[in-house]
Order: sequence, then C-alpha cells, then structure tokens
Amino acid sequence: MLSSESVANYFIQKSFDRGVPLTPMQVLKLVYISHGWFRGYFSQNLINDAVQAWRYGPVIPDLYRKLKHYGRGTIDSAIPGYGVPGDYQNPLSNPHTLALLDRIWEIYGGYTGVQLSAMTHQTGTPWDQIWHQSGGDNYSGAIIPNELIERHYKEKISA
Repeated sequence: MLSSESVANYFIQKSFDRGVPLTPMQVLKLVYISHGWFRGYFSQNLINDAVQAWRYGPVIPDLYRKLKHYGRGTIDSAIPGYGVPGDYQNPLSNPHTLALLDRIWEIYGGYTGVQLSAMTHQTGTPWDQIWHQSGGDNYSGAIIPNELIERHYKEKISA
C-alpha cells in the first residue's frame, strides 16, 4: 500500500508535466477514484488511509489537511517528504499500479473538482450509502468501508 500523499504527488507531478493546474479538491477525488478502481480490479488497497464520508464527498482527512492551505487555488508544489509511487520510498506491491494511475489521469485528469465531486456523490455510491446510513449532517466523518468501495467499483467494471 501507498500513502495517499505519494499518490497525490503522482497526480501533482502529472499536472506539472502536462501544464494542467490541479486544485486540492481534484487531487483528493483523483486519489479516492484511484483507490476505488484499484480495489475493483485487484481487491487490494492502493492507499493505507481510511476514507471518510464528509458533506462534500469522500475525503482522506490527512491528505485534506496537507492540501487545505491552497483553498480553491492551484497546487504549486508536491507534498514534501512523501515522494511518488515507484520511488525508493514507495515501492510498488502491484506491478499494475503505475498503469492504473496513468489511466486514471487520462480519464479523469481533465475534470474539475466539482465534476469529480459530482461523480462521487451519485445515488448509490459508497459515499451516498454511508452518508445516509450515518445520519449525514448529524455525523460527518463516518468511515467508508473498503469492501463497499470495492463492491461499487467491481460493479462498474462488470457494467
């Protein structure tokens, strides 16, 4: 498993390489979506962090805290000290990790944070299920089980 910060740095570096600015919301959603597809394809965790159901969608709290100082602005540097997947700090336990991250970038990298958020808020998504089961506005921060994330993405793969 990787840290969510190293996966975030992967997308931040892609944004620099391609000249495509990213906001914290985009990065948070790209990391979550990557984790979902990874669970769907490999039944393994991509990241070692729990995902929580917050008002505005699935959030990885530690990653959120590291990016929130950008507000709605563009991220201008990698998260220091975490590296990227595949470097000496972040060895890959699955040989398909980088290919999957590249594909996520190709498919989702051009969406705005609002568009990505809307994708993760659709009826029946893991966020939607946990948000409503836990009382939503009365209890923000319920953990979205990885098994639920996996089931959702396996259904997307089957469709």
